[in-house]
Amino acid sequence: MAKRSVTKSDGRIAIIGCGNIGTAIARGLVSAGVYDPGQLILTRRQVEPLGELAQAGFTVQADNRDAVRQSDIVMLAVQPQQMVEVLSEIVPDIRQDHVIFSIVSGVSIAEVIQCLGQAVPVIRVMPNTAIEIGESITCLAALPEHGQALDMALALFGSVGNTMIITEELMVPATALGACGVAFFLRCIRAASQGGIEIGFHPHEALLIAAQTARGAASLVLEQGEHPEAAIDVVTTPRGATIAGLNNMEHEGLSSALIKGIVTSAGKVAGLFAREN
Repeated sequence: MAKRSVTKSDGRIAIIGCGNIGTAIARGLVSAGVYDPGQLILTRRQVEPLGELAQAGFTVQADNRDAVRQSDIVMLAVQPQQMVEVLSEIVPDIRQDHVIFSIVSGVSIAEVIQCLGQAVPVIRVMPNTAIEIGESITCLAALPEHGQALDMALALFGSVGNTMIITEELMVPATALGACGVAFFLRCIRAASQGGIEIGFHPHEALLIAAQTARGAASLVLEQGEHPEAAIDVVTTPRGATIAGLNNMEHEGLSSALIKGIVTSAGKVAGLFAREN
Protein backbone atom coordinates (compact mmCIF):
# COMPACT_ATOMS: atom_id res chain seq x y z
CA MET A 1 0.00 0.00 0.00
CA ALA A 2 1.37 3.39 -0.93
CA LYS A 3 0.49 7.05 -0.77
CA ARG A 4 2.52 9.41 -2.89
CA SER A 5 2.45 12.88 -4.44
CA VAL A 6 2.71 13.61 -8.13
CA THR A 7 3.63 16.60 -10.22
CA LYS A 8 0.99 18.53 -12.11
CA SER A 9 -0.22 16.77 -15.24
CA ASP A 10 -0.42 18.46 -18.63
CA GLY A 11 -2.80 15.87 -20.12
CA ARG A 12 -6.57 15.58 -20.12
CA ILE A 13 -8.94 13.05 -18.60
CA ALA A 14 -12.42 12.18 -19.84
CA ILE A 15 -14.63 10.87 -17.04
CA ILE A 16 -17.43 9.06 -18.87
CA GLY A 17 -20.62 8.74 -16.84
CA CYS A 18 -19.81 11.31 -14.18
CA GLY A 19 -22.09 10.43 -11.27
CA ASN A 20 -21.21 10.41 -7.59
CA ILE A 21 -17.88 8.61 -7.81
CA GLY A 22 -16.85 10.42 -11.02
CA THR A 23 -17.60 13.75 -9.41
CA ALA A 24 -15.65 12.80 -6.28
CA ILE A 25 -12.64 11.81 -8.40
CA ALA A 26 -12.76 15.05 -10.39
CA ARG A 27 -12.94 17.20 -7.26
CA GLY A 28 -10.21 15.17 -5.56
CA LEU A 29 -7.74 15.46 -8.43
CA VAL A 30 -8.22 19.21 -8.61
CA SER A 31 -7.97 19.63 -4.82
CA ALA A 32 -4.73 17.63 -4.87
CA GLY A 33 -3.32 20.06 -7.45
CA VAL A 34 -2.75 17.34 -10.06
CA TYR A 35 -5.14 18.82 -12.62
CA ASP A 36 -6.84 22.10 -13.33
CA PRO A 37 -10.63 21.88 -13.71
CA GLY A 38 -10.45 22.60 -17.45
CA GLN A 39 -8.29 19.51 -17.99
CA LEU A 40 -11.12 17.25 -16.84
CA ILE A 41 -13.96 16.51 -19.28
CA LEU A 42 -17.02 15.25 -17.42
CA THR A 43 -19.82 13.59 -19.35
CA ARG A 44 -23.28 12.30 -18.59
CA ARG A 45 -26.54 12.07 -20.53
CA GLN A 46 -28.22 14.81 -18.51
CA VAL A 47 -25.62 17.47 -17.72
CA GLU A 48 -27.80 19.62 -15.46
CA PRO A 49 -26.61 17.91 -12.24
CA LEU A 50 -23.06 18.93 -13.21
CA GLY A 51 -23.91 22.63 -13.35
CA GLU A 52 -21.95 23.48 -10.21
CA LEU A 53 -18.87 21.76 -11.64
CA ALA A 54 -19.26 23.64 -14.92
CA GLN A 55 -19.29 26.91 -12.98
CA ALA A 56 -16.11 25.78 -11.22
CA GLY A 57 -14.33 25.49 -14.58
CA PHE A 58 -14.71 21.79 -15.38
CA THR A 59 -15.55 20.90 -18.97
CA VAL A 60 -19.05 19.42 -18.87
CA GLN A 61 -20.83 17.85 -21.84
CA ALA A 62 -23.06 15.00 -23.03
CA ASP A 63 -20.90 14.01 -26.03
CA ASN A 64 -18.84 10.97 -25.01
CA ARG A 65 -17.07 10.61 -28.34
CA ASP A 66 -15.85 14.20 -28.35
CA ALA A 67 -14.63 13.80 -24.77
CA VAL A 68 -12.63 10.70 -25.73
CA ARG A 69 -11.09 12.45 -28.75
CA GLN A 70 -9.86 15.30 -26.52
CA SER A 71 -8.43 13.07 -23.78
CA ASP A 72 -5.32 11.06 -22.98
CA ILE A 73 -6.96 9.01 -20.23
CA VAL A 74 -10.51 7.66 -20.50
CA MET A 75 -12.07 6.93 -17.13
CA LEU A 76 -15.17 4.74 -17.33
CA ALA A 77 -17.51 5.49 -14.43
CA VAL A 78 -20.81 4.25 -15.86
CA GLN A 79 -23.23 1.71 -14.39
CA PRO A 80 -22.57 -1.93 -15.35
CA GLN A 81 -25.74 -2.06 -17.43
CA GLN A 82 -24.50 0.89 -19.50
CA MET A 83 -21.02 -0.49 -20.15
CA VAL A 84 -21.53 -2.30 -23.45
CA GLU A 85 -23.54 0.55 -24.98
CA VAL A 86 -21.00 3.20 -23.95
CA LEU A 87 -17.99 1.21 -25.15
CA SER A 88 -19.72 0.52 -28.49
CA GLU A 89 -20.30 4.26 -28.82
CA ILE A 90 -16.72 5.37 -28.16
CA VAL A 91 -14.86 2.54 -29.95
CA PRO A 92 -14.26 4.59 -33.14
CA ASP A 93 -12.46 7.25 -31.09
CA ILE A 94 -10.22 5.02 -28.98
CA ARG A 95 -6.55 5.39 -29.96
CA GLN A 96 -3.62 3.11 -29.28
CA ASP A 97 -2.10 5.79 -27.04
CA HIS A 98 -5.20 5.97 -24.84
CA VAL A 99 -5.17 4.51 -21.34
CA ILE A 100 -8.49 3.22 -20.00
CA PHE A 101 -9.29 3.31 -16.28
CA SER A 102 -12.40 1.24 -15.56
CA ILE A 103 -14.28 1.92 -12.33
CA VAL A 104 -17.24 -0.20 -13.43
CA SER A 105 -18.20 -2.76 -10.79
CA GLY A 106 -18.03 -6.40 -11.79
CA VAL A 107 -16.68 -5.91 -15.33
CA SER A 108 -13.37 -7.63 -16.08
CA ILE A 109 -10.43 -6.25 -18.03
CA ALA A 110 -10.98 -8.95 -20.66
CA GLU A 111 -14.61 -7.90 -21.10
CA VAL A 112 -13.62 -4.25 -21.59
CA ILE A 113 -10.92 -5.16 -24.13
CA GLN A 114 -13.34 -7.46 -25.95
CA CYS A 115 -15.87 -4.63 -26.29
CA LEU A 116 -13.16 -2.25 -27.50
CA GLY A 117 -11.84 -4.75 -30.02
CA GLN A 118 -8.24 -3.64 -29.52
CA ALA A 119 -5.51 -4.18 -26.96
CA VAL A 120 -5.39 -0.76 -25.36
CA PRO A 121 -4.13 -0.70 -21.76
CA VAL A 122 -7.05 -1.19 -19.37
CA ILE A 123 -6.58 -0.72 -15.62
CA ARG A 124 -9.33 -1.71 -13.24
CA VAL A 125 -9.67 0.87 -10.50
CA MET A 126 -11.80 0.79 -7.36
CA PRO A 127 -11.64 3.95 -5.24
CA ASN A 128 -14.23 5.19 -2.78
CA THR A 129 -15.99 8.53 -2.32
CA ALA A 130 -13.40 9.72 0.22
CA ILE A 131 -11.23 10.34 -2.83
CA GLU A 132 -12.80 13.80 -2.90
CA ILE A 133 -10.87 14.75 0.24
CA GLY A 134 -7.72 12.75 -0.59
CA GLU A 135 -8.54 9.86 1.75
CA SER A 136 -9.52 7.03 -0.59
CA ILE A 137 -8.15 3.53 -0.59
CA THR A 138 -7.92 2.75 -4.30
CA CYS A 139 -7.34 -0.84 -5.39
CA LEU A 140 -5.79 -1.40 -8.82
CA ALA A 141 -5.48 -4.42 -11.09
CA ALA A 142 -3.85 -4.77 -14.52
CA LEU A 143 -2.56 -7.31 -17.01
CA PRO A 144 1.21 -7.95 -16.81
CA GLU A 145 1.84 -6.27 -20.16
CA HIS A 146 0.24 -3.02 -18.98
CA GLY A 147 2.82 -2.17 -16.30
CA GLN A 148 3.48 1.34 -17.61
CA ALA A 149 -0.22 2.22 -17.50
CA LEU A 150 -0.43 0.73 -13.99
CA ASP A 151 2.41 3.01 -12.87
CA MET A 152 0.45 5.94 -14.27
CA ALA A 153 -2.61 4.86 -12.28
CA LEU A 154 -0.55 4.45 -9.11
CA ALA A 155 0.79 7.98 -9.43
CA LEU A 156 -2.60 9.47 -10.23
CA PHE A 157 -4.61 7.78 -7.50
CA GLY A 158 -1.74 7.96 -5.03
CA SER A 159 -2.25 11.71 -5.03
CA VAL A 160 -5.76 11.32 -3.61
CA GLY A 161 -5.28 8.63 -0.99
CA ASN A 162 -3.65 5.26 -0.53
CA THR A 163 -3.27 2.72 -3.34
CA MET A 164 -2.96 -1.05 -3.39
CA ILE A 165 -2.17 -3.35 -6.31
CA ILE A 166 -4.25 -6.53 -6.15
CA THR A 167 -5.03 -9.44 -8.45
CA GLU A 168 -8.08 -8.91 -10.61
CA GLU A 169 -9.98 -11.70 -8.87
CA LEU A 170 -9.94 -9.54 -5.72
CA MET A 171 -11.59 -6.51 -7.38
CA VAL A 172 -15.07 -7.66 -6.36
CA PRO A 173 -14.03 -8.08 -2.70
CA ALA A 174 -12.25 -4.70 -2.91
CA THR A 175 -15.49 -3.10 -4.03
CA ALA A 176 -17.39 -4.53 -1.08
CA LEU A 177 -14.75 -3.75 1.56
CA GLY A 178 -13.26 -0.50 0.27
CA ALA A 179 -16.04 1.19 -1.72
CA CYS A 180 -19.22 -0.05 -0.04
CA GLY A 181 -17.28 0.02 3.22
CA VAL A 182 -17.50 3.81 3.43
CA ALA A 183 -21.25 3.48 3.99
CA PHE A 184 -20.75 0.72 6.56
CA PHE A 185 -18.40 2.78 8.69
CA LEU A 186 -20.55 5.89 8.33
CA ARG A 187 -23.48 3.88 9.66
CA CYS A 188 -21.31 2.85 12.63
CA ILE A 189 -20.53 6.51 13.31
CA ARG A 190 -24.20 7.37 13.08
CA ALA A 191 -25.12 4.58 15.49
CA ALA A 192 -22.43 5.69 17.96
CA SER A 193 -23.72 9.26 17.81
CA GLN A 194 -27.26 8.06 18.50
CA GLY A 195 -25.95 6.23 21.55
CA GLY A 196 -24.28 9.46 22.60
CA ILE A 197 -27.58 11.32 22.35
CA GLU A 198 -29.26 8.72 24.52
CA ILE A 199 -26.67 9.16 27.26
CA GLY A 200 -26.94 12.93 27.31
CA PHE A 201 -25.18 14.74 24.44
CA HIS A 202 -26.84 17.07 21.96
CA PRO A 203 -26.91 15.58 18.44
CA HIS A 204 -24.16 17.79 17.02
CA GLU A 205 -21.94 17.11 20.04
CA ALA A 206 -22.50 13.36 19.84
CA LEU A 207 -21.75 13.28 16.11
CA LEU A 208 -18.51 15.23 16.51
CA ILE A 209 -17.30 12.99 19.33
CA ALA A 210 -18.22 9.83 17.43
CA ALA A 211 -16.65 10.94 14.15
CA GLN A 212 -13.43 12.20 15.72
CA THR A 213 -13.15 9.04 17.82
CA ALA A 214 -13.54 6.93 14.66
CA ARG A 215 -10.83 9.00 12.95
CA GLY A 216 -8.51 8.52 15.92
CA ALA A 217 -9.12 4.77 15.99
CA ALA A 218 -8.36 4.48 12.26
CA SER A 219 -5.20 6.55 12.69
CA LEU A 220 -3.89 4.14 15.32
CA VAL A 221 -4.06 1.41 12.69
CA LEU A 222 -2.81 3.43 9.72
CA GLU A 223 -0.17 5.65 11.29
CA GLN A 224 1.15 3.53 14.15
CA GLY A 225 0.63 0.12 12.59
CA GLU A 226 -1.46 -1.00 15.55
CA HIS A 227 -3.50 -4.18 15.15
CA PRO A 228 -7.08 -3.36 16.21
CA GLU A 229 -7.07 -5.93 19.02
CA ALA A 230 -3.78 -4.61 20.42
CA ALA A 231 -5.20 -1.09 20.48
CA ILE A 232 -8.39 -2.39 22.09
CA ASP A 233 -6.37 -4.07 24.86
CA VAL A 234 -4.90 -0.67 25.77
CA VAL A 235 -8.39 0.73 26.37
CA THR A 236 -9.94 -2.21 28.20
CA THR A 237 -9.35 -2.83 31.89
CA PRO A 238 -10.60 -5.61 34.17
CA ARG A 239 -14.26 -5.12 35.08
CA GLY A 240 -14.15 -1.82 33.19
CA ALA A 241 -16.71 0.07 31.16
CA THR A 242 -15.07 -0.56 27.79
CA ILE A 243 -15.03 -4.35 27.99
CA ALA A 244 -18.60 -4.34 29.30
CA GLY A 245 -19.73 -2.31 26.32
CA LEU A 246 -17.73 -4.39 23.82
CA ASN A 247 -19.05 -7.67 25.16
CA ASN A 248 -22.61 -6.43 24.98
CA MET A 249 -22.11 -5.29 21.36
CA GLU A 250 -20.66 -8.69 20.45
CA HIS A 251 -23.55 -10.47 22.13
CA GLU A 252 -25.83 -8.38 19.90
CA GLY A 253 -23.85 -9.44 16.81
CA LEU A 254 -21.73 -6.38 15.94
CA SER A 255 -18.79 -8.20 14.30
CA SER A 256 -21.02 -10.84 12.76
CA ALA A 257 -23.29 -8.20 11.21
CA LEU A 258 -20.35 -6.34 9.65
CA ILE A 259 -18.83 -9.53 8.27
CA LYS A 260 -22.15 -10.72 6.84
CA GLY A 261 -22.81 -7.30 5.31
CA ILE A 262 -19.45 -7.24 3.52
CA VAL A 263 -19.90 -10.79 2.23
CA THR A 264 -23.43 -9.96 1.04
CA SER A 265 -22.21 -6.86 -0.79
CA ALA A 266 -19.46 -8.84 -2.50
CA GLY A 267 -22.00 -11.36 -3.76
CA LYS A 268 -24.17 -8.57 -5.11
CA VAL A 269 -21.24 -6.91 -6.92
CA ALA A 270 -20.14 -10.20 -8.48
CA GLY A 271 -23.48 -10.60 -10.22
CA LEU A 272 -24.10 -7.03 -11.40
CA PHE A 273 -22.68 -7.21 -14.93
CA ALA A 274 -23.81 -10.82 -15.50
CA ARG A 275 -27.42 -10.02 -14.57
CA GLU A 276 -27.54 -6.92 -16.73
CA ASN A 277 -26.18 -8.71 -19.80
